[in-house]
Amino acid sequence: MEANGKYDLEAPLLQPSDCVAVTISQSGLAKSRTAMFKIDGVTCASCSTSIEEALSALDGVESAVVSPLQGQAVVRYRPESVSAKTIKETINAMGYQVNDFLDQGIAVFRLRIKGMACTSCSESVERALSMVDGVKKVMVGLALEEAKIYFDPNVTDSNQLINAIEDAGFGADLISFGEDVNKVHLRLEGISSVKDINIIHSSLESIEGVNHVEMDAAECKVTISYDPDLTGPRSLIQSVEEASQGLKIYHASLYVPPSQGEAGRQQEMKSYRNQFVWSCLFSIPVFLFSMVLPMLHPYGNWLSHKVHNKLTIGMLLRWILCTPVQFIIGRRFYLGSYHALRRGSANMDVLVSLGTNAAYFYSMYISLKALTSNSFEGQDFFETSSMLISFILLGKYLEVLAKGKTSDALAKLSELAPEMAILLHLDDEGNVVAENEISTKLLQRNDVLKIVPGSKVPIDGIVIKGQSHVNESMITGEARPVAKKPGDKVIGGTLNENGYLVVRATHVGSETALSQIVQLVEAAQLARAPVQKLADRISKYFVPAVVALAFLTWLGWFIPGEVGAYPHRWIPKAMDSFELALQFGISVLVIACPCALGLATPTAVMVATGKGASQGVLIKGGNALENAHKVKTVIFDKTGTLTVGKPHVVSTMIFSSMSIEELCDIAAAAEANSEHPIAKAVVEHYKKLHEKYGSNRENISEVSDFEVHPGLGVSGSVSGKVVLVGNKKFVQAYNVLVSPEVEDYMMESEQLARTCVLVAVDGMIAGAFAVTDPVKPEAEQVISFLRSMSISSIMVTGDNWATATAIAREVGIERVFAETDPLGKAEKIKEFQMKGVAVAMVGDGINDAPALVAADVGMAIGAGTDVAIEAADIVLIKSNLEDVVTAIDLSRKTLSRIRLNYVWALGYNVLGVPVAAGILFPFTGIRLPPWLAGACMAASSLSVVCSSLLLQYYKKPLHIQDA
Repeated sequence: MEANGKYDLEAPLLQPSDCVAVTISQSGLAKSRTAMFKIDGVTCASCSTSIEEALSALDGVESAVVSPLQGQAVVRYRPESVSAKTIKETINAMGYQVNDFLDQGIAVFRLRIKGMACTSCSESVERALSMVDGVKKVMVGLALEEAKIYFDPNVTDSNQLINAIEDAGFGADLISFGEDVNKVHLRLEGISSVKDINIIHSSLESIEGVNHVEMDAAECKVTISYDPDLTGPRSLIQSVEEASQGLKIYHASLYVPPSQGEAGRQQEMKSYRNQFVWSCLFSIPVFLFSMVLPMLHPYGNWLSHKVHNKLTIGMLLRWILCTPVQFIIGRRFYLGSYHALRRGSANMDVLVSLGTNAAYFYSMYISLKALTSNSFEGQDFFETSSMLISFILLGKYLEVLAKGKTSDALAKLSELAPEMAILLHLDDEGNVVAENEISTKLLQRNDVLKIVPGSKVPIDGIVIKGQSHVNESMITGEARPVAKKPGDKVIGGTLNENGYLVVRATHVGSETALSQIVQLVEAAQLARAPVQKLADRISKYFVPAVVALAFLTWLGWFIPGEVGAYPHRWIPKAMDSFELALQFGISVLVIACPCALGLATPTAVMVATGKGASQGVLIKGGNALENAHKVKTVIFDKTGTLTVGKPHVVSTMIFSSMSIEELCDIAAAAEANSEHPIAKAVVEHYKKLHEKYGSNRENISEVSDFEVHPGLGVSGSVSGKVVLVGNKKFVQAYNVLVSPEVEDYMMESEQLARTCVLVAVDGMIAGAFAVTDPVKPEAEQVISFLRSMSISSIMVTGDNWATATAIAREVGIERVFAETDPLGKAEKIKEFQMKGVAVAMVGDGINDAPALVAADVGMAIGAGTDVAIEAADIVLIKSNLEDVVTAIDLSRKTLSRIRLNYVWALGYNVLGVPVAAGILFPFTGIRLPPWLAGACMAASSLSVVCSSLLLQYYKKPLHIQDA
């Protein structure tokens, strides 16, 4: 498996402009920047001088140069003291016009959002952030409780973004700044003054490769962002210690801050749990005093004793106990309602506040009437308010608990890397002189590590000594251990089974395959699936509709009760028609739940993407996950996809006076710069030939004017000769004659499912290679299984018709399109799409990238090129075709689960609201008290989350190794 490719998680957001360029210095946002402005109206040297003087007077501007000829200003400034927006406004105030900023130097923030409960909340956060000047793109994940913001740092900063979220009524904590997550946290010792802090700060900033230094003087901690190509954690620690002066000794040690996501979730769980416990301390006595003790004579008789007029002890106690629940413990609902209404939306907090306030203030009115009247009779509903808040808090606590489980698969992936590693110290001759155990967070690129049997590989690297078998199932899902020898790649987090390995680190920190997988899945979980649009549309009208329905319910029971339209016996004892109608109205308010709708899609997507990643299928977002279930046709590339991708030359034929060694030398020189598998086979054949005949020649000849012709071949000049290496179509395009002898050799090779590579030198066919690439053992079963899923399979390849047909016949594919160039593959996909067929493309090479982008779902083989992996929607890590089936099947199961979640959420509201409104009451006498309706509302969100969690038990439908 090719483990070391980078997945490009950041899509191009902005188009280039020619107005302003902003250059950020190597040391990052904390240091000076240079901004270039286009200014209209600068006509002379006097204009430029006045602008320069005005800008230089600004605090934070280090230099300003204005060119009257070009109408440009170059300003060097410190962003912590002055912003580019202020500079622009200063120039505008002088009567000159500055064009809009160039959208370059875009910064990225990831924030933990606290307090989101439903789709309405996530939309409010997204809307609040989008309204901030300079914000380019916002993605808010409800289930993940995160926001990813792309913004122009010249216009806004983190404080403004966090303030915008807080103004919208939510909390926000910074998770990370920028896409670069190579950070190290150090704890400092020997710090006693501001001078010490400045010395260490300057020492760290002077190191090449350090991007940003953030000092926490109070806690004696420092956070450093760095480029792993230029420096590393141990070098940074050494720099701190070398900054010591005389008796002033500084020490630095690794500090691992607690995970903000997990810490935030634990804090939220603790908050809900504590509030629920406190609520129960007050609510349970209220419930006992109103529902239980009055029925237990004579134990509850004391509650009916009068305090004054008609105000009883029970009524007074219920009022006293309910008040802290309503206004102190229930304060979160008031705040949530206030912020929601202020931003012009409504959420669950609004419904809860309306329901509990109606019950509480009506009960308070009854109590005051009883206090002031000696003839008034009425029933209070204090237990409705307190019990309702208690049940909702319990539901939210259980919901947070369950939501934490949705990211279990991702958390397990993150924990695969070991905490410690054995570092080897080598002398100049490569001999081991010492070894010591260090934290994996202190590892740097090119470190040499010892991996003993039974231990985990700490980073991505290359084996330089030893042989073993490594279990990669935790990363790729491949059950069989993979043999490793010098030159092979190993992946961080995998298990070394039975041998001793010495590995050189190639990728550390955020660049390891494991970290890339985690980042990709996190990005996927933030992306909103199209099916989520249903919940988004409903959420806009849900709360207003429920409030209107609750009011109509109250009217529908109150007015008929007043005019005697229904029997008086329907009204419970100690109630009147107003109170009965009020209870039905409150029940409608609190039973309707917008949260379940909002959680239906994101929780399922979170579980599915995490589960897919743990089984070797990386799904890049909800859009890919949703599209995959629609696929009716899968188009396969041949080389490296249906075949193993490691072709080798099985025969060579000479059609000229050239020797076989010379032919191989010329062909290898032309193919050496190509990464096509067949090109590599020709180069490998050349090397083996020279080894076999004991040639002293080590280097391949130089090629000039080299050019790749995708899907056809390569051309170039070798030793003054024009060389073409490729297929028949390619050489004929250059007017090279293909003789009958060559045709016969090609036909003979192609009938044996071999690819014939022609070599033309100076316009004549000099020779040919027959290359074979064995079919993957699982290919036939995968094609058969796809057929059983009602999915047709097609092969599109640049290879010749005879070879392509032979391979297709072997794996069971009936439709073949051969001799197709990369753009032709994309065109074939569009032809199927024009017929209304959803198409998936499975490929591995650069020539497959256009087709992967054109397809509804692009699936890249994990061992393929970086370009293919970046272009794809789904990455099959272990390069096994059975995962094509897994990806489609997981998508189908996930969409089925999302639909079921919507059935739960919508069905619950459709059935629950009429019952709460009293539709069954006239026929059965069944009435849903408000506190019980609140418990039902809490249960609805919990049921949706638990339904999504069932995806964790997903099993692959096809296991080739078991067949």
